[in-house]
Amino acid sequence: MRQQTPGRRPIGRGEKVRVAVMAATLAELAETGYAGLTVESVAQRAGVHKTTVYRRWGDRETLVVDALSEQIAQEIPIPDTGTIESDLVSMARAFAKWATSQAGRAMVSAFVSEAMQVPEIADARSRVFQDRLRRARPVITRAIDRGELPETTDPAEVVKMVVAPLYLRLLVTGEALTDAAADQAARTALAAARAGALDRVDDAKNGRAAGRTR
Repeated sequence: MRQQTPGRRPIGRGEKVRVAVMAATLAELAETGYAGLTVESVAQRAGVHKTTVYRRWGDRETLVVDALSEQIAQEIPIPDTGTIESDLVSMARAFAKWATSQAGRAMVSAFVSEAMQVPEIADARSRVFQDRLRRARPVITRAIDRGELPETTDPAEVVKMVVAPLYLRLLVTGEALTDAAADQAARTALAAARAGALDRVDDAKNGRAAGRTR
């Protein structure tokens, strides 16, 4: 366990503490993985008392979810280019760049390889990706409002369709996550959405039921 640096001055409160703890959490995750990360080690790295971390975040899972959600939001910003095609391409390229970075690889490794042994990791993974889907939803809803996508389109399914082939390359086939691969993933998802293949399930069922009654 790391020893606190003698004479180290406290970093203060509020935003400075939050920034320091978030950075320390990401560093610990990259160095030790999720299973090896502790609130105590994060506090030592950040230069704060562990009670400060517990008081603000409550537990390790919430701490990691907060740090990863914020980091992903910074590395994969939500675009607003004016068209759904360029928005999805921008999202896909940013995801590919992040997923091949040191931080991205550390997160993917923790969430994939360790989730089978530590149920808490699976819960954290779900919370991080739900946060990402929530943040990305406006990209799809704006496109629906502009008439670029059917009103029945499920925003979450579009986002998942964009990243799914990129995860396949990263985790299964080992192919490079190039801009060309990202562009293809984005345009495939767009074509599927425009064809009605990514409709909300309830709306799709209701549409089929209405068609049978006509």
